[in-house]
This record gives sequence, structure tokens and C-alpha cells, in this order.
Amino acid sequence: MFQEEYDVIVVGAGHAGSEAAAAAANMGSKTLLVTMSLQNIAQMSCNPAMGGIAKGQIVREIDALGGYSGIVSDKTAIQFKMLNKSKGPAMWSPRVQSDRMRFAEEWRLMMERTPNLDFYQEMVKGLIIESGKIKGIKTSLGLEIRSKSVVLTNGTFLNGLIHIGEKQFGGGRAGESAAYGITEDLVNAGFESGRMKTGTPPRVDGRSLDYSKMNEEKGDERPDKFSYSDETKPLLHQKSCHMTYTSLEVHDILREGFDRSPMFNGRIQSIGPRYCPSIEDKINRFADKERHQLFVEPEGWDTVEVYVNGFSTSLPEDIQFKALRSVAGFEKVKFFRPGYAIEYDYFPPTQLKHTLETKLIEGLYFAGQINGTTGYEEAASQGLMAGINAHLKVHEKEPLILKRDEAYIGVLIDDLITKGTEEPYRMFTSRAEYRTLLRQDNADFRLTPMSYEIGLASEKRLRRMEHKLNESEKMVNFFKETSVTVAEINPILEAKESALVNQSDKMFKVLSRPQIDLNDMLLLDKVKEYVATNNVDQEILEQAEIQVKYSGYIDKERNNADKLTRLEDVKIPEDFDYTKIKSMSIEAKQKLTKIRPVTISQASRVSGVSPSDISVLLIHMGR
Repeated sequence: MFQEEYDVIVVGAGHAGSEAAAAAANMGSKTLLVTMSLQNIAQMSCNPAMGGIAKGQIVREIDALGGYSGIVSDKTAIQFKMLNKSKGPAMWSPRVQSDRMRFAEEWRLMMERTPNLDFYQEMVKGLIIESGKIKGIKTSLGLEIRSKSVVLTNGTFLNGLIHIGEKQFGGGRAGESAAYGITEDLVNAGFESGRMKTGTPPRVDGRSLDYSKMNEEKGDERPDKFSYSDETKPLLHQKSCHMTYTSLEVHDILREGFDRSPMFNGRIQSIGPRYCPSIEDKINRFADKERHQLFVEPEGWDTVEVYVNGFSTSLPEDIQFKALRSVAGFEKVKFFRPGYAIEYDYFPPTQLKHTLETKLIEGLYFAGQINGTTGYEEAASQGLMAGINAHLKVHEKEPLILKRDEAYIGVLIDDLITKGTEEPYRMFTSRAEYRTLLRQDNADFRLTPMSYEIGLASEKRLRRMEHKLNESEKMVNFFKETSVTVAEINPILEAKESALVNQSDKMFKVLSRPQIDLNDMLLLDKVKEYVATNNVDQEILEQAEIQVKYSGYIDKERNNADKLTRLEDVKIPEDFDYTKIKSMSIEAKQKLTKIRPVTISQASRVSGVSPSDISVLLIHMGR
């Protein structure tokens, strides 16, 4: 029925599990993906979209490393938007509206085409642990499947409990049962566990909405795409979203149900995502606001189902319905299903190493919401790294650990391991101190070479990245070496109300001006000729412009990162005894003993560890 022993077993087939299984299998590990429903592989449980602020950067990074999320997103997109285009490129964030059904279908088909990957549908109810090492899994039918490593990506299913008003019932998401047994095994093995909450809005019938009362939200005129590969193409046609608002009337109706709300009557005690609050939480916390935005998002090309983004709720269904019918455009709304909240088990991520392997059990990895994160993109990136590192460990190779100046994924994992989280963690650009380096446009430069080194990214990917890098560098050098005359450039400067020049100057210097962009430079015959002769595409033009306009910022940030990297090179012995350092604070001793950072740099980021504690530690280590 199964192989005698797998290299990697992945439990759960959400975004984390799918990326983990694909990565391990593509690198050559004999991999088994176990899920309670093969029909719901990579299901979009919440909103039908990928990317967004900081999340779009993560999808680009997953793609650059050889993961599937970017390709699937491109193939199943119905709208593309580059967010924050009015700001600098460090803030640009791609986002697609997805066709929910096609997204899951495309993931399933890509997984089935992946070599070395087996599938099995059943609930995993326990783990096989022998002498502190993982040896496999136990299923609800009593089967024992052996493996050299296991990746747990259980999402919201571990002892999941769904709340709608006063009603509550076990479930991992709407229409699917919860998973039982794994939490108990892990707690018995010495793990600390907790509870978290997330929620989702009602789904409604688009035929019952009046879009004439809403604002239309179109995609970009010239849509881009997520994947750096040539497997996908930008959208030719797009589907619009819409926006409407709540009102004081809507808020008053919602308040009628507060006494029956599981959030306010004490039945839900766990913490939900701070930056994606429920509608009842919003009107409670921001009582001075007269209205809140609602984004009306189509679920696909052909379906009439619509997702009401911004109306996440666990209020009684009659209150949800009555309140939504008071929203402009929703006066005749019909429900497909009400919104609900779900509570589930998670394990504080300070119990993990930076590889996402647990400190307590060798060969056991956690990824996704089990680590206290929220969001498809955050989950997928952890799954990818857990799958990669499980494969590398099984084959006795060095792990892949991304630093904070190398990827948002590195920031995410480092935050989780060194700081932990007591509320669902989501990524923001503000969490990354090197966001000028970690742009969405250069994720392939940063990550594809190291992914190729470990055997995940293909040679074709690497060559494509090298071509883009070489051609953009050549174009930057062209701007540095080519002069433009007064007669050529002053008409352009005058039109853009930029100071005129009185002598010839290098194009690099002209393009560095804030008022001038590449479209202005493309008016020059020399630039037009260069672009035509060298067959320069839009991706290379954009990359060259960023390198010219932001070179000073990029160089400064790189220097800062290099200084801190020196502390990353100072390793702390695995068995280091912090209790022997008399002049270190008691809190620092306790935190460092619990988290066991690998380097001085990691130790400096642990909550409760001060700069003076780090100085004492360096002296004690003879530095």
C-alpha cells in the first residue's frame, strides 16, 4: 500500500503542506502527502486572492526559490494589481484576485505531475516517536506509516472549533471535520500549546447585488505577473472588484447581536489577527468611525459566488444577514453561507530551530498556522522552507536558513523563532529592516542561485535570472557611460519642471532626478536605439531604472546589513550555559536558555535581551 519508509511525510495539504510536499519531492525525496480531503488541496479557505502588502514579496520569493504558489496564482488570476506604486519600489507589492476553484484544481494537477510524490486521504491522529526522533505517523484507521522526517502543516484543523453566534461545533473549516490526536501526542512529548482564532466573512450570491451603487475597482492597465519563469503570461482580460461601505445604521444592527456574540460573551477567549479584525471588533474598537470599507470580490471567472472582504464575523446569522442588507448595493443580498470564527491549537514557535525543525523531536517540522501565523503566503513560505530542510536533513546536507537581509521569509522565520507570537502573525514591510534590499522585483537575484545550489530551482530558471541580471547591469552601465546634450535633454527637463542643464551630462545623473522617470528617457533617440538593438523587455527596463534611481539607498542599506552580518557569523555553542554569566539579567538568561539562539545576532533579537546583555555575552565568549 505504501513504501516501506518515506523520506518525508507531510501532514495537511493547505498552502504550507502543498509547498512542503512539492519542494521535498522535487529535490528527490520519497514524499507522502496525507490530507483529510484530496478534493481540497491548497484550498483558499478565506479570501480568493494572493499577495498584497509584503505578502506579494513573499510569493515572489517562493517563486524565485522554485515553489509553486506564483505559477498557480498567475495561471488562475482574474485580476492583477501592483499596490503602492505611488511609493518607492521597496513598497511595491503585487496582488492577484484568484479564481478559487481553479486555484485548487491547478495546485492538484501540478502536484500530481510532480515526481516522487504519493498521496493518501485519511486523518492523522498520532505520531510515532522513538528515542526523541520522529519515525512516522499513525492514522485513524490504525495504519502506521514510517518516515525519516515529518512536516506538520495542520492549519486550523487541530481541535478546531467553529463559532456562529451561540452555536458552536467541531470543524477545521466550513463543511470539514477537525483533526484530533496530534496535539495530545505533542503535549505528552513535552511541547507547549495554545489556542488562536481566525474568522471569515459571509459568501453571497453576486446576482443579488446592485453594483451600480458601488465603486468599481479595476486591475492594472498593464498587468504584470508573479512568476519569474516563462511558464505564465500576464492577464489579457480582467474581472473588476467593487467597493462599498458600512454605515451607522449597519453598526447599530450589528451591536444588537453583541450579547449573542462568542467574542463578547466569553466563549471565544483566544486571540484573533490584529490586522484583520472582525466587523464587530472594528465597530467596537473604532467607535468614532462612521463607516468601514467593504471590498466585494468575485470568486472566479464563471461563478456568481462573491466574497465580502472586510465583513469577517462570528455574529448570529440573522444579525449578519440583517446588517448586510443595510449596506449600499446589498439591499436584496442572498447568502451562500454565513461568516464564522474558528479556534484551533497552535504551538509557540520559539520551540523551533531556524530550519523549522522542532527542538524537542529530531526530524519533526512545523509550518503554517501551527506556528501561530495567519495568511496563505506566510504559510506557503514556511511550508517551502520546512520541505527543503526536511529533505536536506534526511540526505545529510547543510540546511538552508535565509537571513533577514536575504528575504522576507528570513524575517518571518527569525521573528517567529526569536520573538515568538501570542497573536496570529502576519507580515508587513515595516517588519523588515532591509526592505530596500528585499524588493519584489529582485527576489530572483537574491534567491534563485541558492535554490539552484540545493537542487530545487532549475537550470533554466537560473539562466533566465542571469540574463535579466546581466542585461539590467548593461543598461545601467549604458546610462553611466552615455552623455546627453543640452539640446536633447532640456526640452524634457522643462516639460517636467526640473532644473535645466547648461552642459552635457551623463544619463545616469539625469535619471537619478526625482522628477524624471524612464519613460522620459525613452524619448531620447540614443535610449530608443539601445532598447531596440538589445531587445530590452519591460522587466529589464524596470530593474535598470530602480538600480539607477535608488542606488544610493541600496548601497547604504547593503553596508548596514554587512555590518550586522558579522554578528551572524559569531556562533554560540549549542550547549552554552547562560546561568553561569553573573552580570547578565535574569530575564535574558531565562529567554536565551529557552530559545537557544544559534548566533549573537539572533540572541540580540530575542525579546527581553538588552544590548548590555549582548555585550556581557560577547565578553564571556572571549570576543
